[in-house]
Amino acid sequence: MGLLDRVKTTTEKSGPSQQQAAASAQLGAKKKSAAMTDIRKKALECLIEELGEEILYGDVPEERARKAIFNALENALGESDCLMTNADRDGLLDELCNEVMGLGPIEPLVRDPEISEIMVNGPKNVYVERKGRIIRSDMVFRDNAHVLRIIEKIVSPIGRRIDESSPMVDARLKDGSRVNAVIAPLSLVGPCLTIRKFSKDPLQVEDLIRFGTLTAETAALLKACVEARMNIIVSGGTGSGKTTTLNVLSSFIPSDERIVTIEDAAEIQLRQEHVVTLESRPPNIEGKGTISIRDLVRNCLRMRPDRIIVGEVRGGEALDMLQAMNTGHDGSLTTGHSNSPRDMLARLETMVLMAGMELPLRAIREQISSAIDLIIHQERMRDGKRRITHITEVAGMENEIITLQDIFKFQQKGVDENGGIVGEFKALGIVPKFVEKFKVNGIKLPLSVFHQK
Repeated sequence: MGLLDRVKTTTEKSGPSQQQAAASAQLGAKKKSAAMTDIRKKALECLIEELGEEILYGDVPEERARKAIFNALENALGESDCLMTNADRDGLLDELCNEVMGLGPIEPLVRDPEISEIMVNGPKNVYVERKGRIIRSDMVFRDNAHVLRIIEKIVSPIGRRIDESSPMVDARLKDGSRVNAVIAPLSLVGPCLTIRKFSKDPLQVEDLIRFGTLTAETAALLKACVEARMNIIVSGGTGSGKTTTLNVLSSFIPSDERIVTIEDAAEIQLRQEHVVTLESRPPNIEGKGTISIRDLVRNCLRMRPDRIIVGEVRGGEALDMLQAMNTGHDGSLTTGHSNSPRDMLARLETMVLMAGMELPLRAIREQISSAIDLIIHQERMRDGKRRITHITEVAGMENEIITLQDIFKFQQKGVDENGGIVGEFKALGIVPKFVEKFKVNGIKLPLSVFHQK
């Protein structure tokens, strides 16, 4: 028998046994997975029977919940003949704890500090943004009902609701992370949940400098602008980091000032002590009781604020915000969606018209030009990094047009071998008019900051 025949015979003899072993291992894994699913189900049923459905909505003290989970899992394991390793038992215990005291399968993603966004597109498709890149996660939900229960667990504690009559909701987690949920009949792929995470410790200006969002010179300029009580809008697209920049700007506000924040869902993380946080309210099940951002802006003017911070202007509240800035409430901060500083002004004009006031366009532009001092525009680049691309002064009116003047601008030079954007944030050599406010307020900022380098 030749060498080729001997190799063939050996392969024929060993082949079936290897295939049988692989098939047997696969079958064993399936049986074990089915057994673990059954144990998990029995443990949950035991928990609900002992403590009621409140256990699934986080209404049970943590210590009591942990004890109940441990006992329920022990009982379920005692009824099963499946052999479990210590790692398997610990894994089941973690899953049950996440289910009862966390957000189910996505709880590990919420805890992961490297993940900035979680996107649930139905029960079997979960994506995350990690370091600016979107990737698919291995986490899955059991079914649509499982996703819906987690959504209800998030929105119920803050007085929001989601059902067929109100299939969209904005909410927040306890740490301020932004939440949006959409269910049927609007979503055709099952319940969708989007969580934009905030870091447990709010980012400081040093962090933004390290990330390349801005430079040390521009940070010094922005600090001076906030201390000089200038009215600032942070503009940019969705996910460009506007709220993070707003948080950093608000950290420059002196601690002895009274700050009132107004948001759809409270996200702004302030470290000052004298802060009043207001949150809008959606309609109740009867369609009544709505408290809009505009209502809150009007009301906060009676609350003796030193600073007004509106999380985002997107409608008629823009008119009330501009009027507040023009009537003694200097130093106000807000954000808005736009593609450029000039586009932000156009959007503000549209928002003012949405207030239902029949104002001539020139009057609206005069309100905007006298109210807004500075526009900080931010973008999320193709490489996933978020950068401030423009710091622009609103210089006033010239005929019918609002005059804008770029002071700093990000200039892209190319792309590196890893696809990263290469460029630098440079001063354009123009000294803005608002430096006079620095002098009036006793703020010392060297004019060399504005010099081209």
